[in-house]
Amino acid sequence: MGSLIKIEKRNDISNSILLFSPVLAIILTLLSGAIIFYFLGFQPLEALKIFFIIPIADLYGFSELLLKATPLCIIAIGLSFCFKTNNWNIGAEGQLIFGGIVSGGVALLFYNQEGFFILPIIILTGALGGAIFALIPAILKTYFNTNEILTSLMLVYVAKLLLDYLVVGPWTNPEGFNFPETRMFSDSARMPLLFEGLRIHAGIFIALMLVALSWFIFFKTFLGFQMKVSGLSLKTARYAGYKGKKTILLVFIISGACAGLAGVGEITGPIGQLYREISPEYGFTAIIVTFLGRLNPIGIIFASLIVALTYLGAESAQIFLQVPKSIGQIFQGLILFFLLASDFLLYFKVKFLITQKKNEY
Repeated sequence: MGSLIKIEKRNDISNSILLFSPVLAIILTLLSGAIIFYFLGFQPLEALKIFFIIPIADLYGFSELLLKATPLCIIAIGLSFCFKTNNWNIGAEGQLIFGGIVSGGVALLFYNQEGFFILPIIILTGALGGAIFALIPAILKTYFNTNEILTSLMLVYVAKLLLDYLVVGPWTNPEGFNFPETRMFSDSARMPLLFEGLRIHAGIFIALMLVALSWFIFFKTFLGFQMKVSGLSLKTARYAGYKGKKTILLVFIISGACAGLAGVGEITGPIGQLYREISPEYGFTAIIVTFLGRLNPIGIIFASLIVALTYLGAESAQIFLQVPKSIGQIFQGLILFFLLASDFLLYFKVKFLITQKKNEY
């Protein structure tokens, strides 16, 4: 007796199951997290409470959740444009950093100056910087048939090293005792805080506007329909007049601009300056947010809140459970793993075939 496994593509996929898949991934992540905490010697329910409930138990904690969800939401909205057309921009982290560099340079240019026009210029230049940086892998893919996954990913290191050079070298704060950071930006170059005593700032309104705009583009415009068709079948899209090169360049520009805006929010918000670690890997984590939200703007809002909670939970677990902060990345990885696994079973079915070998005489 022998067994063979056969994988077949499902013909019909239920929309309700499609929406339930992310929920199942979150449930399985919680169960796996409980098991991990148990083997680490903690009471599972208490540990999960410390990780997921305590960080947002008060107003300050909830505002911190919104603060961390904002850049994730902005980047994920941009990535959804690329992923809907099967263009894999993996370098949003680099585009965030480069957008922060460009906008930070403008903020330093207006150092010790005041004016209502400064912040809008910083926001626009940050978006432009991210878009330009995203154009590099887009152009390489369009005209040189280069793999955009590799080029966008490698450019992350270029952006990080450039930022490191600037904050240590020409842009370093002369009064900063050789710390790798720039001067503090002027008040006109900072995002307004929404509430006194809390760090949540006006960048959240940029995220909400992008959600509304992307929803309108996806569901109410010909461009959105074109992107949907090209993601389902490139041959069909080309037959219908799909302009491949222009669309590739456009979605990368949009994706990069959104990442650049996230970078602007980070440096002009609570930080108020450029320094080495302006992003705790938001650009990479936003990939999980994009797929957890099903490439849908409304879904991305909820997904960004869920994933942002893993950052706060990691900090809470480090304080109360004395575990490394990297446990937050474990939870992020679990979410992605179970989401991909459930999606695989959603689109494919596994059959076990039993075969019997006959003896020959």
